[in-house]
Order: sequence, then C-alpha cells, then structure tokens
Amino acid sequence: MLRVGLTGGIGSGKSMVAARLAHCGAWIIDSDRIAREVVEPGTAGLRAVVDNFGDDVVAEDGTLDRPALAARVFDDAEARHRLNAIVHPLVAARSAELTAAAPPDAIVVHDVPLLVENNLAPRFPLVIVVYADAAVRLRRLVEQRGMAQPDAAARIAAQATDAQRQAVADVWLDNSADPECTLAAVDRLWAQRLVPFEINLRHHGGAARAAGPVVVAQDPTWPDQARRVIARIAAVAGERAHRIDHIGSTAVPGLDAKDVLDVQVVTGDLATTKRIADELIAVGLVSQPGRWSDNARDGSTWDKAMATNADPARAVNCHIRTAGSPTWREALLLRDWLRAHPSGVIEYAQLKHGLAAQQWDSIDAYARAKTPFVHAALDRAEHWAQRMGWQMV
Repeated sequence: MLRVGLTGGIGSGKSMVAARLAHCGAWIIDSDRIAREVVEPGTAGLRAVVDNFGDDVVAEDGTLDRPALAARVFDDAEARHRLNAIVHPLVAARSAELTAAAPPDAIVVHDVPLLVENNLAPRFPLVIVVYADAAVRLRRLVEQRGMAQPDAAARIAAQATDAQRQAVADVWLDNSADPECTLAAVDRLWAQRLVPFEINLRHHGGAARAAGPVVVAQDPTWPDQARRVIARIAAVAGERAHRIDHIGSTAVPGLDAKDVLDVQVVTGDLATTKRIADELIAVGLVSQPGRWSDNARDGSTWDKAMATNADPARAVNCHIRTAGSPTWREALLLRDWLRAHPSGVIEYAQLKHGLAAQQWDSIDAYARAKTPFVHAALDRAEHWAQRMGWQMV
C-alpha cells in the first residue's frame, strides 16, 4: 500500500483536503481522532494522564477536560513532554492497527496535525502540506470556529512555521483562496500521482521514465528535494549506512541536468546493500532486479544495488555501494570538484546538451558517452584534491 502523510497548520483547510481524499477513495487515519480515543473514559491512556496531571484534568462527566489539560501544558515544555510520552505511543500503536487493517491496494492517508513538529515526515513516502496564509487562518479561526483572536494567534504561533512545513512538503497545496481550486488540485493529485504511485509500489516497479535523455535547466529546489529523499533512506538504513549523500549533476549548483536525483548510500558489504535496497520500498523506492555495477576510473568493476522511484512525479536513483569500492569516493570527488570549478560546470553542461540532442538507444548509452569527460575530470579533480587537502564532508 501507499502511505501518505497529510499535515497543515490550524485553519489551513487540512480537514477539507482529507475529506476530499476520502471521497476519492483514500483510507484515512486521523491522528487527532485517535488521540481522543486513547484517552476516553476507562482507557489506560486516561488513567496515565490522571496519574501524571491529577484529577483536575477530568471533567464532571468523567471525560478528559481538554481545555484544563491544554492550560497545564501550553507553556510548560516538561509537562508537554510527559503528556506526549503517554499519548504518542498509544496513537502510534492504534495507527499501526488501522494501517494493518487497510486493503493491500489502499492509499492510506495519515492526517497528522503535528507531523512536522514530531519529525514524522521521513516515515512517509509522500508528504502533503496544506497551506494558507497566516492572516487567512486567523480569520477562519475567529469567524468559523468562534475563537478569540489572541487565542487563535497563539495557537498559530505555537505550531511549525511555513518554512518548516515547506521543508518536508512533497506536495504544497495552497488553500488561501478559492477552496474549489484546492479540491480540483486534490483530484488531479489523486489521479495523476497517488494512484500510479500505489500501483507501482504494489507491483514492485519503478515509475516510467523518458526513453532518452532530457536535460533541463538547474532547479534550485533539487537540494531540498534530495534532503527529503535522504531523510527517508536514513530512516530505513539506520546505522548500516556509513554515509548518505546527494551526488550527480543535480547536486551541483548551476549545472543543467536530467531531472533525476542521484543519492548514494555507502554500506559495509554487498549483502547489506541488497537488503537496504529491498527495504526501501517502505519509503517509496523500489529495488531494481539483476546485477548492477560501476566501472571505476582504474578500469575495475564493482557491484552495487540500485533502487528507483515508484513516485511518478519525482525521479530518484539510489546507488547503494560498498565502502570497499572506489566509485563512491569518485562520485563525491567529482561533485565537489565541479562545485569548486565553474568552468568545469560550463564544459559539462555543453557536453550534456550536445549529447542529449543526439539519438540514443538507451539512457545507459548516453551515460557511457559521458565517460571520457568524467574520467578526465576525475584526473583533474585528484590533483585539485591533493593540492587543496580535500576531505569528504
């Protein structure tokens, strides 16, 4: 199944988007609703809250007095930590139960208001953020929910910033204006991205790509997109990864490239590379079958594992290499040399555009045609590295 994280600030319209996704066919798991369920009367969750915060957080009817509890923890970080330590594991366990109950071909949307604040984004293959301007959100909270303006402003200020949400957003839905436009965007997202993403994952297949090379102008958001991919890979690989880096042309500012993020994972041995490649399906990358290898500059050949994107809207090549291979170091050296040499960037871009204008039987053939430049650049890069005392960072 495909798991999607959905979040947005209070008053952004996240619930409207969740409802539309449900209408499209999504399996919705509402973290706020679960958080209420796990502290209902008679639950172990409510007993734990009372044990920690006292009987005055319980209303006369035996339910949790949420305003009283909120007042206790709003300005007290230690109290919030204690509350979260009670509620979050219960919510996670219940969410896991509901996810397990979903059909195998489900698109499971986890509606999580504090997804950013709790650093949950790397757990999902895709994150949708619903955005609305702070002034719009404030007006909605006052007019539609009847909140006092100072209270509404305080709630907004206590949550993640727009920049923090944008850093984790694979999809940014602007709901500041016409909600009908937002709903239409949700419908397109469902049909054009989420449905094919789920199908690719279920069949363990990578998303389709152009048959030939298409070189585009450098996208300044490539590094941010790569950081999101790396965070997901790190969540799966853990300590088995010696390092994870954004490599290739999209990692070099100003360099035109194919719109494909290349990410490198370095591990201890070949068996580990293959295990990680298989496990990356949990975060939307699919292991590629068969034998994969690199040719080092010295002519030696080194096996690796590969995983590519199931997401039709974000192409990724994840190269999983062993620490004993020289090719992982060469990938970093070439990247850093290009970053330090604008003339090399211009030369490489001209080569790319010239080759892309030709007819190629495969992307591999196009890549092989670049090999003489890459090897020559690595020769220059080695001299530069020795002269500058270059260290891999």
